[in-house]
Amino acid sequence: MIILGIESSCDETAVAIIKDREILAHKIFSQIDIHKMYGGVVPEIASRAHAEKIDPLIEEALKEAKLELEDIDVVCAGQGPGLIGGVAVGFTYGKTIAFALDKPFVAVDHLEAHALMARMESEIPFPHLVFLASGGHTQFIMMYGIGDYKIIGTTLDDALGEAFDKTAKLLELPYPSGAEVDKLAQIGESIINFPRPLKGTKTPNFSFSGLKSAVRRIVKEGEVDYKKEDVCASFQVAVCDVVADRIKVALKQVGKINGLVFAGGVARNQALRKKIKEVCEENGVKFFVPDPALCVDNGVMIAWAGYERAKLGKFSSLDTAPYPRKNLEDVK
Repeated sequence: MIILGIESSCDETAVAIIKDREILAHKIFSQIDIHKMYGGVVPEIASRAHAEKIDPLIEEALKEAKLELEDIDVVCAGQGPGLIGGVAVGFTYGKTIAFALDKPFVAVDHLEAHALMARMESEIPFPHLVFLASGGHTQFIMMYGIGDYKIIGTTLDDALGEAFDKTAKLLELPYPSGAEVDKLAQIGESIINFPRPLKGTKTPNFSFSGLKSAVRRIVKEGEVDYKKEDVCASFQVAVCDVVADRIKVALKQVGKINGLVFAGGVARNQALRKKIKEVCEENGVKFFVPDPALCVDNGVMIAWAGYERAKLGKFSSLDTAPYPRKNLEDVK
């Protein structure tokens, strides 16, 4: 089965073509340079860039895969959550292709795509647990099957990716900032004792607003002028401690599972990958995480999630609409 996947939920315009588990083509236009001067993503500018780039990206992907558009068996596009203007660009484009070629269409939830990505690289039976961490979400998700999900823990305030981004902004690090924190942390020393919010509590929830505020006080009001790399290292050690503790609580709550998946943009973070792997090994749980290039928003994850749904005959009506937000438990 040859699948076309289209992603446009934020600041990456991405197109991928896969054949079962094989990636035939993967094209991404990153808007980082466009948004860098603003210090973050500007929705209107992002939407225009998606509209300009999506057609040439599809042409490039088809050329790389040595295919014609008619060779595509199923068309998939990200439906949301995301910046609705950008989501609508890729989603409408995908539906248009499906209609014009009379091909099946699959609307793919963005979070579901992140959560399922590791299953393309590894055979991971259900049920398993996903720790999904991104700029907008931090959740523990029990995966019982395609379209059968239960959120057992979430953030009570800020997402983990947002905490990384805000820390970077306080330190005046360049955009995209989360990766810069990780980079500096690797050369810094953990000499600041930042708080570990909710560590030791019995429910697998998160809170990062207090940690974010503590970083702000140190950077903006502190009497000691700490090196940026030491702030990053101290922040990242605190995050790793909290995440490790929360994972232990989640694993205890869910009982026997077939593995833990670390997914989402934050899953690129090398310190967290290492820490979570250690926790899983200590608890006798298999650990899975996608290749770092497939943790960020990409077309492969949309194509793969669409493939998972297409195998089960879970196709979508062309009348379906994109959405800016949705609870993953409501994705059936």
